[in-house]
Amino acid sequence: MIGPKSRWDVYFAVVAVAVVAATLAVGDHSPARRSIAVAAIAAMAVLHLVAGRPLIARDAENTAALLVLSGHLALFAVAVLAVPFTTWLLFAFAPLIFMMVALRVAVPMLVLANLVPVAAALTDSLAAAGTQLLVSVITAAGGIWLGFWIVKTLQQSRERALLIEELESSRAEVARLSHEAGVGAERARLAGEIHDTLAQGFTSIITLLQAADPELRDERLALAVRTAKENLAEARALVAALSPSALASGSLPESVRRQTDRFAEETGTPATFRLTGEERRLPTAVEVVLLRAAQEALANVRRHAQAREAAVLLAYTPSTVRLVVRDDGRGFVPGAADGYGLSGMRARAEQVNGVLTVRSDPSTGTTIELEVPL
Repeated sequence: MIGPKSRWDVYFAVVAVAVVAATLAVGDHSPARRSIAVAAIAAMAVLHLVAGRPLIARDAENTAALLVLSGHLALFAVAVLAVPFTTWLLFAFAPLIFMMVALRVAVPMLVLANLVPVAAALTDSLAAAGTQLLVSVITAAGGIWLGFWIVKTLQQSRERALLIEELESSRAEVARLSHEAGVGAERARLAGEIHDTLAQGFTSIITLLQAADPELRDERLALAVRTAKENLAEARALVAALSPSALASGSLPESVRRQTDRFAEETGTPATFRLTGEERRLPTAVEVVLLRAAQEALANVRRHAQAREAAVLLAYTPSTVRLVVRDDGRGFVPGAADGYGLSGMRARAEQVNGVLTVRSDPSTGTTIELEVPL
């Protein structure tokens, strides 16, 4: 669709071509003077395309726009002095003035442009100049009215563009929130399914096996109970990770502390939680990403690290919040650890402009650090 400014470009071109055609068709002046007028109009068209139009597109009402407009005025004067008939070019030149400079500059510039035909008429006679002055007053008044209308139209166009941009932004935000709501509902559904099926099933298996052999003297039954308990712990960890209400019952530090305590209780591995800095409320998206990172990092320790102990740090600073999960386990090669959920952690970190750092060594264990700017 052609915008308002593009339509004015078409209008300028149509008027310029019509004036050039009429200038060439009318034989009242010598070919040399008609050639000068046509060349001046052509130069105005080139100046508009090369310099004027880009300035109008940027709404650049500055010194450069004033200089370009002064060039247009000089070329217009050359055309009118050569062939007075080209005064009709004012119908295209007047709107151009109001599109390039502010009203306080455009009005005097338009008056000056309307005085050019008067100066040209003085070369013929004083009476002709008087008549042209009356015509120029009328055209200047009409041009000023047209200029105010143009400025108002352009302002409305800018306001509509801003409104459309705001509507697009609001629509994108609604889509994002709807997506998050859908993801949250699906997570809740999966958490309920896991809790009602897998977790309950493992609990029943453990109860039945222990009822059959309370002392677990049969090694096969003891192994089955241990396996069932490990899988029950995994199921509970999945429920905790999927549940969108993990932060509903407390603050972020309390939620991370609960995850740490649960890890220690379920695995028997000592785990400590430490909080530094001044605790404060964070955006929900940031808190969810930090909590999920803590859950995933502790799940990795449970599944892979074979650690003797683990430690979790949540540090608040004036400009960032930092989560650090350390263990003294067997470590891994960070570049080959995508299967440990690190790619998902990195993707979630990027959603809040966070940076995930992973350091791991077989002799010292693993440190996962997530820092999010505030």
